[in-house]
Amino acid sequence: MITAVAYVLLLSEDVHWQIAAAGSVVICALVHLALGGNGGSSTRVQANAGFRKPAEPRDIVKLVQIDEDGEPVKEWYIMGQTSLLIGKSNPMQEVEIDLADSEYASLISSVHAVLNRVNQEWFIEDNDSASGTGVRAASRSTAMKLQSGEPCRINSGDLLYIANTRLLVK
Repeated sequence: MITAVAYVLLLSEDVHWQIAAAGSVVICALVHLALGGNGGSSTRVQANAGFRKPAEPRDIVKLVQIDEDGEPVKEWYIMGQTSLLIGKSNPMQEVEIDLADSEYASLISSVHAVLNRVNQEWFIEDNDSASGTGVRAASRSTAMKLQSGEPCRINSGDLLYIANTRLLVK
């Protein structure tokens, strides 16, 4: 029945009829799902059958600079941003994640790395820095050194290494 209504919907040129037919398709699909999808032998109806929202990764809200003991030193709220430069601000270039006052500032390039958000996912990319950028995924015990210009997806709980400076992704 659903296939027949959908086929007629595709052949129709009347917009109002298409809208009504589309509604019929949705209603038929809901009834079909509510009846267990097997012709009506089941009378149990599940709430929100067929409309479960897929699990989404936890949103990244901030970066937290941590010291050798894992204690927070500084934090930056990044929610709502799309692109952020990581490095050391100077008169020629301002960066959003400024590590100029970090313990290992001498190892950090002016524009060391960049964070970009694409379709609700964050990526970090090394900007041909002298000391390198690394990522340790929350589920791993070792860090991976990034190749310059190759984006790496990051998630909440990951640890970013900007030279020897550590940023916890939260």
